[in-house]
Amino acid sequence: MSEQSPSSAAPAFTHTTVLLHETVDGAFTTPDGIYVDGTFGRGGHSRLLLSRLGEKGRLIGIDRDPEAVAAATSGPTRVDDPRFHICHSAFADMAAQLDALGVDQVDGILLDLGVSSPQIDNPERGFSFRFDGPLDMRMDTTRGESAADFIARAEVDQLAQVIRDYGEERFALPIAKALVARREGGRPVRTTAELSQVVAGAVKTREPGKDPSTRTFQALRIFVNAELEELQQGLKAALSKLKPGGRLAVISFHSLEDRIVKNFIAEHSKEVFDRRAPFAEPKPQPLRAIARIKPSEAEVAANPRSRSSILRVAERTDAPLPPPVPEDTGKRKKGGRR
Repeated sequence: MSEQSPSSAAPAFTHTTVLLHETVDGAFTTPDGIYVDGTFGRGGHSRLLLSRLGEKGRLIGIDRDPEAVAAATSGPTRVDDPRFHICHSAFADMAAQLDALGVDQVDGILLDLGVSSPQIDNPERGFSFRFDGPLDMRMDTTRGESAADFIARAEVDQLAQVIRDYGEERFALPIAKALVARREGGRPVRTTAELSQVVAGAVKTREPGKDPSTRTFQALRIFVNAELEELQQGLKAALSKLKPGGRLAVISFHSLEDRIVKNFIAEHSKEVFDRRAPFAEPKPQPLRAIARIKPSEAEVAANPRSRSSILRVAERTDAPLPPPVPEDTGKRKKGGRR
């Protein structure tokens, strides 16, 4: 994503859906099916999917951002279609939301991960260093801890671990020390411009064409929203709700997300042989990998934010699901969620 220096002015909000047709094509199986858009955003994928549904078709949108839910239910962006319903929820809770609606299985699920253009382009949300605003970064502004509040309480080792693990930032420790030193000096970081300035002073070398605070912003956003944990839980929920022949289509935007999606599909689709019976057929698996798709050169030229996106598509087989794995009751890492 191309970024610029902080500014007090912001552009009008725009949203260009990434890999629009490829994702809907990947998730769509039948016009009379039930589908889930687990990351409704501003409804780009949902609107195209609705245009392909028959009268008996149904689409359930999910989004934890209250602004996205409002956009779906009111004003000029409202989705006025009796086949559509939206839930204010994280997609990690997809199974519970579907159960509450009396939906046992669905024909397709799509997830467009990360932060949406309207979230990035609104300075009040605090997701971007292009425009100065409060350092919030919460996707659901009705709950949880803001990035500023986390920075205000975290110790150096906690900050460094978050920035290193979620931002893959090699200068994580100097950045963490600079943030804590500023806080202890009576000037805690509360805005996007302040964070950007502190990071710029702590990063000794810069990647060409990339703002030095890019990785730190990514890390804090992922941590504040527990995005990787939500993705892991959401993929499990999706697998539990897909009917045989149903499709899962997931767009990721950075290596941490894509690695989780890739490994999840591989884990549930790779052939498993019984070593005690070497000539036996492999054990059937609940998923089958279908495709890995990158945006075209034309899409990247028209929408630079699509540059790093990867779409992975998998299909549910008729093999039984594996037994659930017990939850890890061990202690979390120091930088982990409270």
